[in-house]
Amino acid sequence: MKTLQNPWRGKGLPEQPDLAAGTVSEDAEKAGALYGKCPKAQPTPLQDLPAFASRFGVGALAVKDERRRMGLGSFKALGAAYAIAKQADRKVRSGAATSYETALTGTTFVCASAGNHGMSLAAGAPLFGAEAVVFVSETVPDAFAVRLAQKGARVVRAGATYEDSMAEAGRQAAEHGWQLLPDSTWPGMTEPGRDVMEGYLVMGTEIAQQISSPPTHIFLQAGVGGLAAACAVSARATWGQDVTLIVVEPDKAPALLASIEAGKPVTAPGPASVMGRLDCKEPSHLALKYLAREADHFVTISDAEAEETVALLAKEGLATTPSGAAGLAALHHAGDLRDAVGLGPDARVLCYLSEGPEDG
Repeated sequence: MKTLQNPWRGKGLPEQPDLAAGTVSEDAEKAGALYGKCPKAQPTPLQDLPAFASRFGVGALAVKDERRRMGLGSFKALGAAYAIAKQADRKVRSGAATSYETALTGTTFVCASAGNHGMSLAAGAPLFGAEAVVFVSETVPDAFAVRLAQKGARVVRAGATYEDSMAEAGRQAAEHGWQLLPDSTWPGMTEPGRDVMEGYLVMGTEIAQQISSPPTHIFLQAGVGGLAAACAVSARATWGQDVTLIVVEPDKAPALLASIEAGKPVTAPGPASVMGRLDCKEPSHLALKYLAREADHFVTISDAEAEETVALLAKEGLATTPSGAAGLAALHHAGDLRDAVGLGPDARVLCYLSEGPEDG
């Protein structure tokens, strides 16, 4: 495990135009109210796991279980669907549309996806009269493409990698006048990804109402960083500066850690990781902006550590993927990090089980 204490904590990265654009609303209650308009809006459980707390050498362990969020299998159900709902809400409130069900008729949303973001877009678009097109690379399993189609999305195969499918999604969006809705941000493309991140604030609202005692430590798995940034913002708003926030990435894709080391957004190329949803070589610039200010430590874990933790969880009926278990894997294999962040018998840890098994 590589560990890095965040040198930018409390102040953020040096001012840069790329990072200055856009802010994420910290009004989690507003996000929750909009989420509540969805017919399938239900809180996900927060589980206390005393046996795992004992095994991992901490006083308490709470896990936010996102595996059944809206029937889509992951926290990302809160992302694209929320961003689409936000657009529909604007139209209804302005009088440009008379109902939520038809507010976005004639609009086509498009994204590239290797997993759950595409499912959220596919499920969210038709709720408001819109259509969905999801671009997937050649490596995405056929079973996932079938699930997208069953939700009503048009699925387009494009390129050998996620980056290839993202490029083609952008090209065709511009050609056809579709709305590109990525789950990341970059220069010139901030607002859609910001809205996706705001949807993730709903988890924080639910946790604040569910948890019995404030956590002392929170482990946040990260790909481009959207979940981690939203959860960090929510945690600071709820529990202030005392809680320790630890961002976890695959050691084969440490885009956030490398960017924190460099003091600016950088690409961190490497081989493919089994943590497919976290295997992101470039950070979301907006997520990086917030995590540089709010996170205390950045750490990496290996594929083997993630897979070992998945197997351990499965024995207790907590089926997930290496991506979904990454935060727990970092706690499981904390090593020298324990002393650095004070992980001991008095620690109250919060983790996220961010997705269910791929065949679920």
